[in-house]
Formats: sequence, structure tokens, C-alpha cells
Amino acid sequence: MTNISSKVGSDTIKDGLIFGIIAYTLWGLFPIYLKSVGDASALEILAHRILWSVPFGAVLIALRKQWDEVAKAFTTPRVLLLLGVSALAISSNWLIYVWSVVNDRVLEASLGYYINPLMYVAAGVFILGERLRPIQIFAVCLATLGVLVLTFGAGDFPWVSLTLAVLFTLYGYLRKTTPVGAMPGLFIETTLLSPIALVYLLWLMSTGNAVFLNGSTMMDTLLVLAGPVTVVPLVLFALSARRLRLSTIGFLQYIGPTLQFFLGIYYGETFTWAHGICFGSIWIALALFSFDAARASRAEPIK
Repeated sequence: MTNISSKVGSDTIKDGLIFGIIAYTLWGLFPIYLKSVGDASALEILAHRILWSVPFGAVLIALRKQWDEVAKAFTTPRVLLLLGVSALAISSNWLIYVWSVVNDRVLEASLGYYINPLMYVAAGVFILGERLRPIQIFAVCLATLGVLVLTFGAGDFPWVSLTLAVLFTLYGYLRKTTPVGAMPGLFIETTLLSPIALVYLLWLMSTGNAVFLNGSTMMDTLLVLAGPVTVVPLVLFALSARRLRLSTIGFLQYIGPTLQFFLGIYYGETFTWAHGICFGSIWIALALFSFDAARASRAEPIK
């Protein structure tokens, strides 16, 4: 019986790693997709991302038999309100991210998602009143120093990076405190936003400024695929999160921004000495923070 249980546990962890690696790899390669639909404006891409996520999400909700959870959330005012706020946070995050990629600022976007774990730490301190250990304090100070070097050294405040990190931290906090699953929550968020997205697309097409349905079947197909491209990584992440420890997920989350970083270099974006110091500081800070988290996890007594 013990051997069977061990094998099941091992298979569960293995599946979780596979799901997690695929999810973060897809997120890391997302700039390639956005570059392929770059003829459309950031707002049009965002509208398609929202609109086509609804029917694709509905299929997954049906397959996973989660309509009861969706109905319960829709009929609970507090949950619906929180999902409305989180929908605004994630759609703003999506818009800035799409804009940054389309406008050749992939490096700034990747920096934002490197900063994000440290932003969670800051949220824990200022919102939840958590206390940091000495290594964590040093890591946060080092990351802050890196951002300041980029700001004054490159002469360009990294607003894209910081805004992406703040918005995603806010979204993560809201979703963590909202009693609804990942897929039902995303379905409700996109459903709430879909009327606005639909009206915008119809207006864009009526003025002749839309890329969608403007003669390119390939472009139309790619824009429709914005739905599954958005939803699939999230579903894989949800499956992974149920099977892995939080510390393991913490390590996996660096796959995405690392791939984005190399794509930014591949696309020929400017990488100055200030960028080098900033990214180097963030990487060292994340390494220290991850080391400290792993050490603290091992030191916890088994309950």
C-alpha cells in the first residue's frame, strides 16, 4: 500500500511539473504570438483576448462540470464585486503588456514579471503586516537599487515594469481572497468585460479601423486564437498548482520572464549597462529570496 501511495504521489508531482513548465513556457513565448498580430492595435488585441476567452472558457467549464460554481459566484454580490475589480486589474495588465510587446518593450515587460514576486513581499509587509527576515530585507533593497539604477542610468523610468508588477500583484491578492476557482473566476471576469470588448470591436469595424475581418484569413484566425492562447496556460497552471508545493511554483514562475528576456534580446531591443545592473540585481535578489524561502520551508516542523 505504501509503495502504491508513493507512486501515486510521485506521478502527481511529475504531472504537476509538466503542467507548470508548459504553462510558464507558453506565457514566456507569448510575445511571439503578439508580434504575429502586431498589425492590430493593443486595444483591438485586448478586446479579442477578452471576447474569445468567453466561449472557449465556457467549453472548459462544461467539460470540468463547474457551472454550479459559476452560478454561485454570479449570485453572490461580494464575490461578483471582487471579480469585477480583479477583471479591471487583469485587463489593464493585459493591455499594458500587449502594448509593450507591440511597441518593442519586451525587456521592460519581462522585468515587470521578475519584480512581481518581490512585489508580493512588499504587499505582505504593507498590507498584511508581515515581518521580513534579514535576507529578505537585503533582497528587496537590492532589487530597489537595481530599479533606481535603471531609472537614472538609462534616463527612463521603468513604468511598464512597475505597473505590470503592481497590477498583477493586485490581481493575485484579489483572486487569493475571492472564494472561486481559477477557471470559473476567469470565465466570470471575461464575461463581465465582454460587452465592452464587443461594443469596441463593432465600433472599430464600423469605422473601418479594425484589422479583424479586413481581408486576411490568417490574421482573423490568429485573433480568434487569442481566446485559447489566454485560457490554456491558466488552466495548466491551475492543474499544476494543485499538485505542487508553493515553493516549487515559485521557482517555475521565473521561466516566463526569462524566455521573454531572451526574446527581447532576439528582437534587437536596446540593452544598456543600466539594464545589466538592474536585471543582475533583480536576479541576485530573487536567488537570495528563493534560497531563504527554501531554507525556511525546510526548517518548519512537520505537522
